[in-house]
Amino acid sequence: MRNCTQLLILVFSFIYTTVNAQTKTDLLVIGGGASGTMAGIQAARMGTNTLIIEETTWLGGMLTSAGVSAIDGNNRMPSGLWGEFRSHLYTYYGGPAAVYTGWVSNCLFEPHVGNDILKKMAAAEPKLQIAYQTKWQSIRRLDDRWEVTILQGKKKSTIEAKLVIDATELGDVMAAAGAKYDIGMDSRDETGELQAPEKANDIIQDLTYVVVLKDYGKGANKTIPKPEGYNAAEFAKSCDVSDPASFDSPDNNCHHMMQYGRLPNNKYMINWPKSGNDFYLNIIENTPTEREQALKAAKLHSLRFIYYLQAALGYKHLGIADDEFPTTDKLPMIPYHRESRRVKGEAVLTVNEVSRPYEKTLYRTGVAVGDYTIDHHHEKNQAAPKIDFVKIRVPSYNVPLGSLIPKGVEGLIVAEKSISVTNIVNGATRLQPVVLGIGQAAGALAAISLQQNIQPRQVAIRSVQQALLNAKAYIMPFIDVPAESVHFAAIQRIGATGILKGTGVPYQWANQTWFYPEKIITRYELAEGLRTYYASLLNYWGASGDPLTLQFLLELFDKAGTKVTLQQVEADWNKLAIAGKPAATLELNRSTTAVLIDYYLKPFQKGVDFSGQFN
Repeated sequence: MRNCTQLLILVFSFIYTTVNAQTKTDLLVIGGGASGTMAGIQAARMGTNTLIIEETTWLGGMLTSAGVSAIDGNNRMPSGLWGEFRSHLYTYYGGPAAVYTGWVSNCLFEPHVGNDILKKMAAAEPKLQIAYQTKWQSIRRLDDRWEVTILQGKKKSTIEAKLVIDATELGDVMAAAGAKYDIGMDSRDETGELQAPEKANDIIQDLTYVVVLKDYGKGANKTIPKPEGYNAAEFAKSCDVSDPASFDSPDNNCHHMMQYGRLPNNKYMINWPKSGNDFYLNIIENTPTEREQALKAAKLHSLRFIYYLQAALGYKHLGIADDEFPTTDKLPMIPYHRESRRVKGEAVLTVNEVSRPYEKTLYRTGVAVGDYTIDHHHEKNQAAPKIDFVKIRVPSYNVPLGSLIPKGVEGLIVAEKSISVTNIVNGATRLQPVVLGIGQAAGALAAISLQQNIQPRQVAIRSVQQALLNAKAYIMPFIDVPAESVHFAAIQRIGATGILKGTGVPYQWANQTWFYPEKIITRYELAEGLRTYYASLLNYWGASGDPLTLQFLLELFDKAGTKVTLQQVEADWNKLAIAGKPAATLELNRSTTAVLIDYYLKPFQKGVDFSGQFN
């Protein structure tokens, strides 16, 4: 009880943070959603004075305020702050099994619990301030800083910030700041993606006004009044639970459908795509007032689906949860926006890089990872091209740092779903753990930019990646080397050089990339990898397909320009936490090889540009 009271005190002390008539801060994060919260926490932990402004009284955006509290993907890649957030959920509910309540996800939770945890994480950072119920109104550039006009209630104020992160749901700030962007589907010619439509259009994904239901017990009747425009036929196919990524025939099972988003404590997240409560609206360029008006239709559509579940399917005992959201109608504070503006950034991630990462070098610049499949929702817009997105099979991937940096605008970093990716790739990068990772990367980039007094585009990519590795965040999507491994950082660094590559596997709804740390490596494989970094090895063809031995590794080091003796390795072996005993004839696995390369050659220190080429 005492812990709960302390948490409530922390939570409510943040709600009443006010901004003076003119406030100055180093970093201003606009939007306390999934990305914005993590950006603020990461930057503050790196010593940056940070202010988050958030329109609602909650943190977390789609994770919490939109009610999408079933994590999509990255179950085996608990990267950085996402992993920390999940650990708090495990502690609160009682472990992994306690949050594996629905079949759509390995991790489901009540939205208000997620909000409380995020506020507790934020409250622990003395360099972080949060102003709730605060709307930004305008932004303009003043020499080397930004001036942002905000509104708290009826009080108008200004904030001066050296750096701004746009973490809004729809990329509103970057648009107002003058960044160029795209909306909707790209053309095939523009992106080089064979799966893209021939002509570009402004069609975005359906959004959803999620509803959280609660089981009020046998005999309860929580049926809502029949909503305007209700037509049961609209939802008649909603019980089809067949996997859209498969070629299976429809499988009607209403009970199984309801278990899709089952949350702890007998609650249900209603975020159902098949003849459910998805709704098509493109309100990205609308004013706040226009958006609010248009969203009434989406909310009404969700209520019609709830009425169908209660009146037609018989789930009368499931009613709108009265203990989740602090709203009059008990619905989420915001809708689930699957797509927003997409900034034209210093790098753009296309499905070609995602599906075949090693054909180019963009993977070297990764700062966040994802494994969810390319998932688009277009059922409610009949004008949308018929593209079977979920059958575009890709492995897990990383997001390049350049996707967060807009071209032509200084002092601005873009996060949330507005990063520089193609429309197709947005179907994967929009998911919660990826957006959390994008936010953490944005915070790290901002902190280093401010510490060094340089623009975000001037920050060394490797320095951002190392800051993230220090925070146990993944920059490469290797699922078989967890962050707890003593060799995690070394393997991540060598993976990001491409000297040792991962093996990508498109797999169901949780795609994979394997490093295979225990696999014995061949001499030829290593020589091929080193050749990309060391000119002295370009014309070296003395490496066979035999297993790599420690003696041969040292010979390759010598050819690469670094002399290392067996005696040196013997002296460093235990310090490097390598299993076994060193010997000249010892056959080396990929993990040991990566650790030794990282320690002696330090190839990660060689800088790369936004395309991953050496600079």
